[in-house]
This record gives sequence, structure tokens and C-alpha cells, in this order.
Amino acid sequence: MMNRIALLEDHERMAALVSRALAGAGIETDVYGTLSQAAIGLEQIRYPALVLDRNLPDGDGLQLVRQLRARRIDTPCLMLTARDALHDRIDGLEAGADDYLPKPFSMEELVARVRALMRRAPQQQSLAPQHGDLCIDPVESRLSCGEESISLSPAELQLMLVLVRAAGATARRTALEAAAWGIGEPVTPNALDVALHRLRRKLTGIDSRLQIVNQRGLGYALKDAHAPG
Repeated sequence: MMNRIALLEDHERMAALVSRALAGAGIETDVYGTLSQAAIGLEQIRYPALVLDRNLPDGDGLQLVRQLRARRIDTPCLMLTARDALHDRIDGLEAGADDYLPKPFSMEELVARVRALMRRAPQQQSLAPQHGDLCIDPVESRLSCGEESISLSPAELQLMLVLVRAAGATARRTALEAAAWGIGEPVTPNALDVALHRLRRKLTGIDSRLQIVNQRGLGYALKDAHAPG
């Protein structure tokens, strides 16, 4: 299971405080300052939880929650807001938020609530994703093919989760980089190429029929090396 959540908060100091508190509990954060940034990030990464403010430069955080629920994306959402009126809490919950924490709040309570939401994350986070002859154990961070298995680094695990869940469809390079290293994190130009090279060797090592294929100009996909054509 990914131990990194999305945080939608435009106030840098608040974002830094929340990120620091979560980091102390072993939870990393990708911080977004606007609804539009968060919408792009959530298209690329399946987070186990989303923490978001309501008052943002380009609108109300509830807009994003409604969009996610309309698309049947059930990422657990915790609303942070200075609005403490009953109707605001009701609006948040009816929009699809799972929990509501009015400001000011204690960081200890925030961490506890985020942990609770992560335990309620969509079921696919706790299952073993499969495609072709491959199966991933996200908890143990292992990739299996039949009786053979091999361990994966954190970045390799996130890359394989994206590729396996794509089920042969092409995953964009930007989506793979975001999944492995987070949005906005400094990544060397060849970091993805190096990680994919290692994964290709691991696939060969466990005798998988699948290969990571470069779809030039588009991205990468898992393809059966023995399939006709």
C-alpha cells in the first residue's frame, strides 16, 4: 500500500506543518496548492487518502470531492476548514467527504484521522494486483510469477503497481515518475530509465512472459513477449 497521501492546502506554513506531522508518523505527502493542480495529480496517482482545505485560490475544495465521487473514485477524503458551522459540515459530508476537521486542530488528531482513513482506503490497495503471469504483494513489496518472486524497492513497487493496473495499456512517463517519486520532487532525467532497466532484469529473473515495452512518444506498457505479432 502506498504510504503517501495528497494534501490540498494553499497556505505554505499550514502545508509544511501538516506535512511535518504526517512525516513523523511515517506518512509522506504530495502538496497541491490549487484545485487544478490536485486534479492533475489525482489522475496520475492512486492515493490512499486525500486531505484538503475548502478555501482555495481557484475554488472550494468540495468541488474536487464532488468530481471524484462523480467519477466513482472513492479515495477517502478529510476536509480541513476554518468553517465550523453545522451546515458547512453537512455540505462537506454530502459532497462525499469521509471526515471533517475544523481549524484549529491538534496535529495528533489529524494524524490519527488520516491513519483511520488510510485503513478505509479502496479495497484494491490491500489486494494483490495481477496481470498476465504477474502478481504483486504491496504489503511485502514483492513481485511474483508462478513460484518465483523477487523483492521491489519502494519506487519499483509503485512503478509496477501502475503498469500492472494498466493491464497492458500504456502508462505515461509523467504518471510513472509521479507514482514512484511524487509530484514536484526533484528527479534526475534518467531516474525512470534506470528503474525500468532494473525492473526488466527482475522480470527476466522470475521468468515472466511479460516485458516492459517503450511505446515511443507515449509511455510504457507490459506486453507478452510470446504473443503473436
